[in-house]
Amino acid sequence: MIDSRARPDPQALLERVTAVEERERRSKLKIFFGFAPGVGKTYAMLESARQLRAEGVDVVVACVETHGRSETARLLDGLEVLPRKRIHYRGVQLEEVDLDAALQRKPALLLVDELAHTNAPGSRHVKRWQDVLELLDAGIDVYTTLNVQHVESLNDIVAEITTVRVRETIPDSILDRADEIELIDLPPDELLVRLREGKVYIPDLARHAAVNFFRRGNLLSLRELALRRTADHVDADVQEYREIHAIEGTAPTERLLVCVGAGPGSARLLRAGRRSAAALHAPWIAATVELTTRTPLSEEDRRRLEAHLILAESLGAKVVRLSGHRVVDSILEYARKNGITRILVGKSRHKLRLRLRAPIFEDIARQSGDIEVQVIGGDAEPAAPPNLDQDWISIRWKDYGAATLAVALATGFSELGFGLFGQPDVVMLYLLAIMIIGIRFGRGPSLFAAALSVASFDFFFVPPHYTFSISDVQYALTFGMMFAVGFVISTLTSRLRFQGAATRLREERTAALLALSREVGAAVDERHVAEAICRQATEVFGWPATILLPNEFGALVPFAEAGPVSYGPQESAVAHWAFELGKNAGWGTDTLPGSRIACFPLRAGETTFGVLALWPQEGDKALDRAHADLLEAFLRQSTLAIERARYAEEARTAALRAQNESLRNSLLSAVSHDLRTPIAAIIGSAATLRDSAGRLTEAQNKDLLETISEEGERLERLVSNLLQMMRLESGAVDLHREWIPLEEIVGSSLARIEKRSKERPIHIDLAKHLPPLFVDPILFEQLFVNLLENALKHTPEGTPIDISAQSNRDSVRIEVSDRGPGIAAESREKVFEKFVRGDSNVPGAGLGLAICAGIVTAHGGSISALSRDGGGVVFKIELPIGGEPPAVPVMEETRSLDARS
Repeated sequence: MIDSRARPDPQALLERVTAVEERERRSKLKIFFGFAPGVGKTYAMLESARQLRAEGVDVVVACVETHGRSETARLLDGLEVLPRKRIHYRGVQLEEVDLDAALQRKPALLLVDELAHTNAPGSRHVKRWQDVLELLDAGIDVYTTLNVQHVESLNDIVAEITTVRVRETIPDSILDRADEIELIDLPPDELLVRLREGKVYIPDLARHAAVNFFRRGNLLSLRELALRRTADHVDADVQEYREIHAIEGTAPTERLLVCVGAGPGSARLLRAGRRSAAALHAPWIAATVELTTRTPLSEEDRRRLEAHLILAESLGAKVVRLSGHRVVDSILEYARKNGITRILVGKSRHKLRLRLRAPIFEDIARQSGDIEVQVIGGDAEPAAPPNLDQDWISIRWKDYGAATLAVALATGFSELGFGLFGQPDVVMLYLLAIMIIGIRFGRGPSLFAAALSVASFDFFFVPPHYTFSISDVQYALTFGMMFAVGFVISTLTSRLRFQGAATRLREERTAALLALSREVGAAVDERHVAEAICRQATEVFGWPATILLPNEFGALVPFAEAGPVSYGPQESAVAHWAFELGKNAGWGTDTLPGSRIACFPLRAGETTFGVLALWPQEGDKALDRAHADLLEAFLRQSTLAIERARYAEEARTAALRAQNESLRNSLLSAVSHDLRTPIAAIIGSAATLRDSAGRLTEAQNKDLLETISEEGERLERLVSNLLQMMRLESGAVDLHREWIPLEEIVGSSLARIEKRSKERPIHIDLAKHLPPLFVDPILFEQLFVNLLENALKHTPEGTPIDISAQSNRDSVRIEVSDRGPGIAAESREKVFEKFVRGDSNVPGAGLGLAICAGIVTAHGGSISALSRDGGGVVFKIELPIGGEPPAVPVMEETRSLDARS
């Protein structure tokens, strides 16, 4: 018996197969990796490319830097080289990769040297590695080169080794994306020989480099880093292979959390976290805490924190924002809820810190329990001006000037009225000033006001006056309590002030999303949804907005807008790029940052529905993180709204198509039976007359001819009903109204069904003084014919059919009643639909009552089916009186007659 636990999971198998197919389908990236310039990366890349070119592969060079090396330049012979794009910047002509030309040429393999290069201003992307990603997305394989000092997570280690901070770096995710990394290695001594021979730099630069960067100890350390990083990539490939092929092994159980703040040491901490996560093969999280008990960060600290979070995302971390009263509590609570096994936290190298409690890393280590805590030293760089999150008091001279003025006013007022009230009243006045300063300006000025109030109270109101001496020791306690109360008040007011600001921000965000939900919820179609999104985007972000959607030809065009916009070819190019690649582009992004427009794709899963374009004004600052998060939520909700509107329209179209298909099937079913039956009878009777000529009696001939006549009339009625229904539905019926008495319409209807009514009595009961009807007489005659034929089909022989009519000031009510089996309550509305029959055993196409409903509706009336007491059904028609009828003869009495065939 097979153990079910040994069977592979079908879902896991599907995921493995999908992963393999995705890996095979995507474009390939190969990085020629070295530990320093001059090891031969470009040379090895060109040799490999020439070999592939000899094998018939379409190889094109987009960018190769030879640095004057003749042996490298010779390898370009025979290879197709794309012209560089020239960009003029500040009077200098720069050359960059022509990305559009490469995409248009679309070779099988493209060579792009120096992956970490920073593009010239005016390029589509800020960095060359972003160009490479776009090439890969377009289905082009790429060969490129990279040195180890340009890897972001190794930036700190390289700086310590070489004392040089490299500014051009690439995210580690690009290195992880590489399908192959080929290490180009060279012994450091041989590299130094190449440097002296001028094969790396020109002689002047070579001498300078040998003294600084190209020292043997530096090269040895960099070589080790390159070997380790290459080994990490190989190890990752092995792990991926084991997962794809379901080779059992130890699953990663580590989860790493890195604490991020506004201090400069966080960048170093994040890079260390990336290296630790890579070594552990573990997911990692970068967490920052927004303290609800502190004032907001300064603008400089906020920018630094945002830069750290962007760095964390580029290194592959999941970024989370926490809030709470204490950093330690928030971090540990999140860690325990999310299964964190290791926390990385930084400590400052600066000795002098004014702190009122133990450092954060000590509290985390003491309270972490089973969670391992690793403390990383901070940067040795000078720290930026401290902020209140680090228990520092920010110096804002205007605020402290206001605090001084408030204490001076309190002192002056107390001095003037000191004879009217005593020292406790003066103390309360000072506390009031402290509280006002705390609410308005925060903790620092409030504490300063508290200290200044104590000094002023001592100087002006404590004997001996106008000195800082005190005659009674009890005043020392008063001073202490006064300062303590001032400190508490300043802390509470500062906390309330910050919490109020945070609450307002959350309320603004919630209100914006709620307003968007209401607007798009009330929209009836895609255009109204787009217009609502534009209005709300303009109101929330303060910039004009445009929604761009693809038209029937696939071109992206403005669909709705709010505010003054100027949409030209340049803006169109930015929007198309964002739409095609599903990434942000334009102002404030890393792609086409010089544009006047900021484009954000409306993307759900793998589908991009359109683009939201915002038009920032000249001089506007980029969105801060809070508004960037709001924009992200706004985009998600907008995408869902457009998706809902589009799917609703598709659902309506599908429902209409299904309804039409159902009607078509019903029509075919009805016509196939009701047309075939009379046609078969006509053909059979005619064939009998033809083949039996002279052998049939006169009675037989008469019966056959009667059958042909009756079935022909039946066929004519069916075709007439179909044509009449089509005219009613298409609105092609032109009513020819005239004033006509109801008894004339009833009489002509009875004459038309005289042959079919046979022995069934028809009772007519029309009220006195019944006004004539302003109707189309032909259509209303058809109405009565259809109602009477329906009653004849369902009424047993000998059972009467009743027609009655009553009138009031506004309308005429007509009823046609029978004693048939009746209609179930749930079917009374459906009997007026096309191809619906109350009894499937009764012949008919199910069009008669539908035509009746159409005729009555065309005349502005209503028709309904009701159960009749004692069995049967009553068809009730309510018809408005169309104005003042002409004078007609008044009926002397209620008319009642029995009509028999």
